[in-house]
Amino acid sequence: MLEEIPLSRPEITDADVHMVTSALRSGRLSIGPMQEVFENIVASECGRRHAVACSSGTAGLHMVLLAMGIGPGDEVVTTPFSFIASSNCILYAGAKPVFVDIDPKSLNMDPDLVEAAITPRTKAILAVECFGNPKHMDAYRAIAARHEIRLIEDCCEGLGGRHGDRPIGSYGHAGVFGFYPNKQITTGEGGMVVTDDERLANLCRSLRNQGRPVGQATGGVGTWMQFERLGYNYRMPELNAALGVAQARRLGEIVGKRQRVAQRYIERLLGNPDLIVPTIDDRTFMSWFVFVVRLTDRYSAEERNRIIEGMHRHDVGAAPYFPCIHLQPFYREKFGFKPGDFPIAERVSQRTIALPFYTGLTERDQEFAAATLELMINRENIRRT
Repeated sequence: MLEEIPLSRPEITDADVHMVTSALRSGRLSIGPMQEVFENIVASECGRRHAVACSSGTAGLHMVLLAMGIGPGDEVVTTPFSFIASSNCILYAGAKPVFVDIDPKSLNMDPDLVEAAITPRTKAILAVECFGNPKHMDAYRAIAARHEIRLIEDCCEGLGGRHGDRPIGSYGHAGVFGFYPNKQITTGEGGMVVTDDERLANLCRSLRNQGRPVGQATGGVGTWMQFERLGYNYRMPELNAALGVAQARRLGEIVGKRQRVAQRYIERLLGNPDLIVPTIDDRTFMSWFVFVVRLTDRYSAEERNRIIEGMHRHDVGAAPYFPCIHLQPFYREKFGFKPGDFPIAERVSQRTIALPFYTGLTERDQEFAAATLELMINRENIRRT
């Protein structure tokens, strides 16, 4: 049964439908003009010279690692508190993810621990802007420069945000956005690599298109079947790109709506002694991806899970964001990780609750979601007495 108030819902307008229909009727369904228009919009949004559309944010991260020459024997410092794709892509490249614990306020990696984790085998820092929060990106950038390694900005959750004068997507040697349906804008499935490095951009263009030479993807006899390197089918179809163009053209409007929803939650829940609401730096213009609250440390993971289950029974979407990557069965088996390895990430992970969050969430439904959350918390408090 679907929740009456879902966890997320994309905003699809008549303009979106018209744009996708126009692309469909054009007869050009792949490697077409919509892809280029979408790339130009995203590159401009984050102040980058190049953008390379692809099939997902995961694909984009994978391509960036390969284009940087990262592979077996190399290490990449990253966070255990993220969606699993940010670490999986390191394994796809044959390298090793080296996790460090997080800062409990920003939920991003603790910069001091990042510096301490760097070894002669470290080739990059893959920094995730958790829930769209760019806090510490300046510090990661400085660390990468000191050690002459690459900074990869996993900005999949933050399109449209800024820290000071810098837009999200402008910090790393390369950045990667994602456009899954719960993101600020969606292409259904899709991603985008952004960079100022022309060579890296061209390598990604080749990698996404089965390793074909750049500039010959639509050429004549003898070019379409030429392959310079091992590549992948990571292309973004024109229908997806068309949806991205329509959505990106109203990015500011969408981000503004999401900010208003987030602000209502903050005002409604800030005074609750059982909850920790998101903390945002004063210099950050937040482009909200999800709205995640945390139970205080007096609550256990089991109590958190019962609260989420209770919300589902009342037809309100809720979810744990994120389970720690290092405690996923595959990572425990492969690397021998165990509970207690990254205590701050684990403590946070065991108490997070993502609440319904999307542009069309009404004040009435938002109040119902907040009230249901508090009701479930109160039930847990009663169980203790």
